[in-house]
Amino acid sequence: MENSNNVFEVGDRPFFIAEIGKNFIQSEEEKSVDEYLNNAKALVKAAKESGADAVKFQTHVREDEVLNIDFTSPHFNGSDRYSWVGRNEAATPVETFWQPLKAYCDEIDIAFFSTPMSRKAAELLNDIGVPFWKVGSGDVEDYVLMDYLIETGKPIIISTGMVSLTELDEVVNYITSKGSPLIVLYCVSKYPCPPQDFNLGTIENFIEKYPQVTIGFSDHSITHDAVKGSLKLGAKVVEKHFSFDRELWGSDHKASITPGEFKEMVEIAESKSYMDFDGTDFYGDKSRELEGADNQFRPYFNKALMAGMDIPAGTIVTEAMVYAMRPVSLAGGLPANRLHDVIGREVNKDIKKFDPVTVELFG
Repeated sequence: MENSNNVFEVGDRPFFIAEIGKNFIQSEEEKSVDEYLNNAKALVKAAKESGADAVKFQTHVREDEVLNIDFTSPHFNGSDRYSWVGRNEAATPVETFWQPLKAYCDEIDIAFFSTPMSRKAAELLNDIGVPFWKVGSGDVEDYVLMDYLIETGKPIIISTGMVSLTELDEVVNYITSKGSPLIVLYCVSKYPCPPQDFNLGTIENFIEKYPQVTIGFSDHSITHDAVKGSLKLGAKVVEKHFSFDRELWGSDHKASITPGEFKEMVEIAESKSYMDFDGTDFYGDKSRELEGADNQFRPYFNKALMAGMDIPAGTIVTEAMVYAMRPVSLAGGLPANRLHDVIGREVNKDIKKFDPVTVELFG
């Protein structure tokens, strides 16, 4: 993949991403890594046959992602978040899951990548070899993660589901100022997203506002209408959750489309039949504030700055010493977007690993 603004275009149609995420987990009962890998490969094969250009997963390393605090996200009450992330990490060992899965994707010629949910997850994926990055909506302001991704020089995809327009401006300006190719996906973080909650005029706004950025759409609805509207407005990348069955157990199946539905979506794009779609009901007001400004998931998925190791008094803080961890509402540390306010400063007392990083530590 070349580092260009049009890196994700495929001929004269958009680049389609099948968001498999954690949909290889399909039952509440835990299974073997081999079964999870076989499920993942089956989903990859179906995505390829459905016309996807890439498959995306989610990669967790619990140590620097989520604190051992009892909380449950509203979109999935099947497990507390700490246990759910731990299950995902245990299900996906590097040598017996990620490496063979990447090899299988290479074998059938479909791009493999994954959303790193923390810096350690990104380091793991970088060793495996991914062509580009996806940053989830809750991590867009995680500069601990973002700084690492920028250092790799690979294109970065971000979703807007949990940021405001002002916050997005700051992130876009930061990433592009560092020279990283950037793709911004308009997104509403509801699972599934009802049609009346879309404001697709935002895509038009982004195209006008960020001419140096590729603009696309991450869709959590289960029909094709919002995608048709996004394509008509000029979306160059489309991401949809992908599953064999919306009734399967897990956090994202219910907001996914099936292989047959994914193939229909690709055919709509290739035939350009979306040009006849009346997207008035989805357009909204292109200058309206993003739904992400007060999205209900922000307190659960946004992150706070925490000590990544024991830090003695008198130490000058470096990025390597700091973790960004969920949930910001309970962690007690500064928001993760304040990282650069603490780097290079001296702590005035001893702090232990996983203690919150606060303004009181610096005098």
